[in-house]
Amino acid sequence: MYYLALLADEKNATEWAPDSPEFAVAVARHEAFTESAGSAIVGGGALYPSAEAATIRNEDGRALITDGPFAETAEVVGGFYVLEGPDLDEVLTVARHIPEAIIELWPMFEWMPVTDQKGCWMALLREPVAAAVAPGTPQWDEGMAEHEKFGRLAGAAVRGGGALYPPDSATTIRVRDGELLLTDGPFAETAEVANGLYVLAADDRESAIALSAKIPVTPKGCIELRQIVGYAE
Repeated sequence: MYYLALLADEKNATEWAPDSPEFAVAVARHEAFTESAGSAIVGGGALYPSAEAATIRNEDGRALITDGPFAETAEVVGGFYVLEGPDLDEVLTVARHIPEAIIELWPMFEWMPVTDQKGCWMALLREPVAAAVAPGTPQWDEGMAEHEKFGRLAGAAVRGGGALYPPDSATTIRVRDGELLLTDGPFAETAEVANGLYVLAADDRESAIALSAKIPVTPKGCIELRQIVGYAE
């Protein structure tokens, strides 16, 4: 089974640019983690600082675009991994060693692996907790049909992505002084929760926003658009 690990830090924490020495140190830690985790990692990436993000909201059928990340949370996402394992316990043994992060771990209904994410953006879909639906329900099937339409529209610009199970299946992971602390559910302070993501190829920020604005979201849902740091950067 696949799991999405959203790596976060407190909103007021310093975010390092990809060309900074501090970022290079963090990358080295994650490279060591990647080597130890091996085939359990099937996707992921670091993100540019949240100040460069865009949030796209569905307001009465119109796309409302604002600069900056999703505001209604105490945490800021700085990267993600997609992990594979037979069950949650096995994935937790891997995820607990992810360096320096508060982790929101979500089982994925599906995952379309990314073959090349250079020049790509992560579009993280969020929705109110009350709007979450379970796989196999009519509402889920309707939503999947809309995403299939988007996939046909976007074509090769969709490099990867996947849907998430409802929030009662998520787990929040913190490690303090070597002790593993698990909490059922997503980040407690979040009014709107993740329900899927796309990895999209785009030439620039404006093109990425224009494409992401076509992604179907629930009436009160939104998309947090973040540029993924390329391997050569």
